[in-house]
Amino acid sequence: MTKPKICVILNAASGKKKHAPATTALIDTIRNDPRADLTLLDHPRDLGRVVRDTVAAGYTTIVAAGGDGTICGVSAELVDTGVALGVLPMGTFNFFARGLGIPDNPADALETAFEGQIVSVPVGDVNGKIFLNNASLGAYATVLDVREGVYKQWGRSRIAAYWSVIKAMLTLYNPLKLTITVDGKAMHVRSPMAFVASSAYQLEQYDFDGADAVRQGQLALILAPDNNRVQLLWRAAKILLGGIHRGEDYLMYTGHKITISARKKRRLVARDGENAQMVGPYHFKMRAAALQVRVPDRAAKETI
Repeated sequence: MTKPKICVILNAASGKKKHAPATTALIDTIRNDPRADLTLLDHPRDLGRVVRDTVAAGYTTIVAAGGDGTICGVSAELVDTGVALGVLPMGTFNFFARGLGIPDNPADALETAFEGQIVSVPVGDVNGKIFLNNASLGAYATVLDVREGVYKQWGRSRIAAYWSVIKAMLTLYNPLKLTITVDGKAMHVRSPMAFVASSAYQLEQYDFDGADAVRQGQLALILAPDNNRVQLLWRAAKILLGGIHRGEDYLMYTGHKITISARKKRRLVARDGENAQMVGPYHFKMRAAALQVRVPDRAAKETI
């Protein structure tokens, strides 16, 4: 029997629990499909090693089954390898998959991952670490820390994610003093958050400007005004409910290269919903056509 060229790496901790009926059915479907092998990831810290081992085993497509953090982790090992990424979205928001037109329905997403057209997509890069949707310092990284505690108590859901924003803003507000350089132009700012977006789709979902610049290969830097925690919480609510306005509610700069320096050299940096300590200054850029991704035929034509 010919060995499959596709391997699905499923992070059972993303979104739907491993023993939930829907997840169990999905696992059975993959195991019974002769086109693919399945690897279950029980410990997210092992993700990088598992992907590298899978690449070394000769698979030509690796399917990331999980949330945006899992998909980013798999992608980080596939950049510039020529091995294609398949995406089976199982997270809370699934911005990367939705932005590429990959279906939410597991059966349709799986078929796309196995048989879809391969397109080249850009990725964001901060100090050599990639991100697919966004990377940030400050308030958003703090929200993610709080969110993990909320998820453990209440489970993963969009409501839980939104509540974590409220909880973090009311208790952990801490503005940053930053030196920011965008395409050679430097500025000194005070802001509770510096949010760098590489996803035009995510920007449009929350009514931010900058999507056209991102589609042209630039990054979008969003800075929150230096206000008190109640005003910041109100702006967070406006993002979730709609009605956010550039200038009044946020500042935006777009460019090909962005550098951010903070007084504290080592800080939490959030990349696609996952936090990690990194040492500044933080150099952001886009890496064009760095990742090969399987997408639906219709989406492939739109991308090309």
